Amino acid sequence: MNASELRSLLARGLVIPAQPLALDAARRLSERHQRAITRYYLEAGAGGVAVGVHSTQFAIRDPRHGLLEPVLSLASEEIDRHVARAGRPVVKIAGLCGPTSQAVEEAARAARLGYHAGLLSLAAMKDAETGALVAHCAEVAAHFPVVGFYLQGAAGGVPLPLEFWRKLAEIENVVAIKVAPFNRYRTIDVVRAVVEAGRHDIVLYTGNDDSIVTDLLTTWTFPHRDRPVHRHIAGGLLGHWGVWTRRAVDQLERIKAARGGKQISAGWLGEAVAVTDMNAALFDAANDFRGCIPGILEVLRRQGLAPSNCCLDPRECLSPGQSEELDRVTRAYPQLVDDDFVAANLDRWLS
Repeated sequence: MNASELRSLLARGLVIPAQPLALDAARRLSERHQRAITRYYLEAGAGGVAVGVHSTQFAIRDPRHGLLEPVLSLASEEIDRHVARAGRPVVKIAGLCGPTSQAVEEAARAARLGYHAGLLSLAAMKDAETGALVAHCAEVAAHFPVVGFYLQGAAGGVPLPLEFWRKLAEIENVVAIKVAPFNRYRTIDVVRAVVEAGRHDIVLYTGNDDSIVTDLLTTWTFPHRDRPVHRHIAGGLLGHWGVWTRRAVDQLERIKAARGGKQISAGWLGEAVAVTDMNAALFDAANDFRGCIPGILEVLRRQGLAPSNCCLDPRECLSPGQSEELDRVTRAYPQLVDDDFVAANLDRWLS
């Protein structure tokens, strides 16, 4: 898949789940469950999968665990099998981390394993000035298509000025940006910068798990050369979509249809609140997102797709009351839960 084909596919608007790490109770990788999760995403209709990102746990890179390449390989193999069988393209996105030398090395590994683009985290460069950050992104993009990433502070992200996004949008091999600051002002900065740079070919994806529906429904309008430009955030690359994925696919298709009409039903406002309420429980918003990754794993564990909700760091676990909150939201919004779909296919995915 070349860069043009990648941009075209991303522009369709895809559900791209951020894949978690399937560990057993002894905190060992369960390849069987890791493969099953990928199969679930693909048969649910996801248009891509992001691996080696925050939801997968950055600690997979630690030499003590040595899990980065195995986990990337498992997902890539399953995606390739699905593409060969189903005949539809699926975007493979690998998380890229660390200083420039590490990010370039990870990009080379991702390319070797068949990935199409890298989601570039800047968390390791918190003290760098804008110029150094842009140079870092440009160097990685010289080797591999880059998905820019505005990461929220609770997950290690840093505030980035409008000027950074303008400069990033000038890098030719930036194919998309995941907008995930969990902040409306900063979200606007990214969309405005891309429009003002005249980069119609940079596709925008939401990572704002607290505002998924609103981001996707909104028409974002900013001027370029004194003429208004209307943009949509095409799809989502989301940890939230790592669960209940079948419903996310259905929802995105309905949102696309709604965007094509003259009016958007007020019913969408209620659905937006429902999704955010579910995310508050899933991501443990009440405790500054400390239970975010265990929350994702707990939903998959309940469905049988993950063997446990354990993380590599034993201190990373569900917060007090989070399990009860997950009970509450799944009862409150059954139309947004895909337990029946998973139950009907689980044995086959685990085989």
